Amino acid sequence: MVKTAVLVSGGGTNLQALIDANIFGELKNCELAAVISSNPDAYALTRAERAGIPSYVVDISIFPNRASFCDALLKKLQDLDIELVVLAGFLYVLTPAFVKEFPNRMINIHPALIPSFCGDGYYGIHVHEKALEYGVKISGATAHFVTTATDSGPIILQKAVEVEENDTPKTLQQRIMEKAEWIILPKAVSLFCEGRLEVNGRVVHIKEAENEN
Repeated sequence: MVKTAVLVSGGGTNLQALIDANIFGELKNCELAAVISSNPDAYALTRAERAGIPSYVVDISIFPNRASFCDALLKKLQDLDIELVVLAGFLYVLTPAFVKEFPNRMINIHPALIPSFCGDGYYGIHVHEKALEYGVKISGATAHFVTTATDSGPIILQKAVEVEENDTPKTLQQRIMEKAEWIILPKAVSLFCEGRLEVNGRVVHIKEAENEN
């Protein structure tokens, strides 16, 4: 079982998708070992408690800078012997030193089809605002490995979602969560934990499961 920690900052809907997938046996060889929140008031902590997952708070507000916060977060992960880190609505950019401790062992979900609408400043509702401003007809979500450049890591899975005529940023955000994020994030985590992901440069190859021909 791959010891997995989920980093959160808010409501935890993507965390809930992982919890639900685990309940239904869709997370193979994965132990949801910890939920760590940067915000002591995050509802994601309640979701973790209800699911019986140990939860911790590394409160970003008490640290003088990003580096010291990331150092404390890294120490917590190391103390817990975490093998895979999943960013699920985690609102803060991690330092390069932190990221380098988990090469191809940190997965993020982004609410657009990378390389569109990604990078610095593209997070949360802002992604959908920009997509609608641009007039795209298709958006979606991307599960990718985390590297030191924001939203630039190797892509694991993507799923497209059509933009509807009367969409607002909020309606588009909700549809992308339901039809893409909550589907591909658990699948990407499971593929990693099954040992089925092979990274070659920027390309992620998905190996067949052992019971497949």
